[in-house]
Amino acid sequence: MEYRLSRQQVREVDRIAIEHFGMPGLLLMENAGRNAAAVIEPWVETGSQVAILCGGGNNGGDGYVIARHLVNAGMSVVLIPVIRQAKLKGDAAVNAQIAQRMEMVHGTCEDLQQSHLIVDALLGTGFVAEGCSIRSPVREAVVAINQAVGRVIAIDLPSGLDCDTGQPADVAVKADLTVSFVGSKKGFFQQGVEAYTGKVVVADIGSPRQAIEMARAAYP
Repeated sequence: MEYRLSRQQVREVDRIAIEHFGMPGLLLMENAGRNAAAVIEPWVETGSQVAILCGGGNNGGDGYVIARHLVNAGMSVVLIPVIRQAKLKGDAAVNAQIAQRMEMVHGTCEDLQQSHLIVDALLGTGFVAEGCSIRSPVREAVVAINQAVGRVIAIDLPSGLDCDTGQPADVAVKADLTVSFVGSKKGFFQQGVEAYTGKVVVADIGSPRQAIEMARAAYP
C-alpha cells in the first residue's frame, strides 16, 4: 500500500516507532540511509563522482549514512557539509562523526561542477514554504545544486519544497529523482510539483506498519 503522508503524520510515525515500538532513532536513520543508497547506486556512472550535501537536521544525518554506504560500495564520494559538525545534534551528529572518522573526502559547492550525481540532503519535512525563505548557507547550496550540470537526487523531498502543500520557497531544489521515506508526501500530488521532485521512489525505513496506521488515525 502506498501512503500519502502529511508533515504531522511523518513526525508521528517516527515518534510512535521510537516511543511505542522501542526502535531507536539511530536505527531508523540507518535504515533510511542504507535503503536510499541502494536506490542511488544504479544512478552512479562508473568512475564518476557523487557529491552529497548535508544539512543540519535528520535529513543531513541521512546524507551521512548514504555517503558511508556508497563509499563502502567503492564509489567516489565528496561530502559537502553545509552546516558545521559542531552544530549537529543527536543521530545526525553520530553519523557525521562516523563519516569524519572514516576520513571521507570533504569539499565545497564548487565541487558540484565536477560531480555527475548530486544528492540533496539539506532540508527535510520540517521546512514550511509559506512566508519563509531558505537562510544561508543552505540557500547558497540550493542555488549551486540547481546551477550544476549533474543529475540530482533529493532525499525525502527536494530542499525548499513544502511537504504538505507542494509549494516551493523562493528557491528550491529541482531533482531528477526523489527518494521519499515511508510514503509519498501530500505535497507531491499538487500540479507542477514534478518539476521539483522528478520521479518519486518510496524507500522503507523499517517502521512497523502499525505505526503508520496509528499516525494516520491520529492526524487524518
